[in-house]
Amino acid sequence: MVSVPEVSRPETSDVDEIRVDPIAAQPHFHRTESRIAVAGHPIHAMLVAFPIALTMCTLGADGFYWWTGDGFWARAALWSSGMAFLFGVAAGLAGTVELLLVPGIRARAASWTHFVLAVMLLSILGANWGYRLTGYEQAVLPWGLLLSVLAAGFTGVTGWHGGKLVFDYHLGTSSTGKA
Repeated sequence: MVSVPEVSRPETSDVDEIRVDPIAAQPHFHRTESRIAVAGHPIHAMLVAFPIALTMCTLGADGFYWWTGDGFWARAALWSSGMAFLFGVAAGLAGTVELLLVPGIRARAASWTHFVLAVMLLSILGANWGYRLTGYEQAVLPWGLLLSVLAAGFTGVTGWHGGKLVFDYHLGTSSTGKA
């Protein structure tokens, strides 16, 4: 029989000293206040509501066009998809500047995940709008509707990750606690 040597286990205080998160140990890790803000309110957070709502409006208008065949809904989807893309670009610019300027945001992998998903979402929104520019009524079924479903799904996933950054990590919020 082989004998296994005893391994001494460090005490709790020794374990805490051993386990240091290298990212959290960075000097600016906890500096996460928004730099692109108006009166302490982050512009990125203010702008993202528009592309989110307009993406869902595009999906709804596509559904109504499919249901009724009324050209009004195809035209509404054209406008809402275009505005979703344009407001998305504006929100994306504000978010990108925040990502690049704020060290505590830049240091977190979750911020980069949100960034990559948002760029992919912008690509889908742009494709959805661009496809409709060639003929908005003909573009709805089936590809416009499918792009709208894909955009809505990506909006949900991207928004979930963005919300996680704000609510779990308090990124882009004010450190003063003032409203």
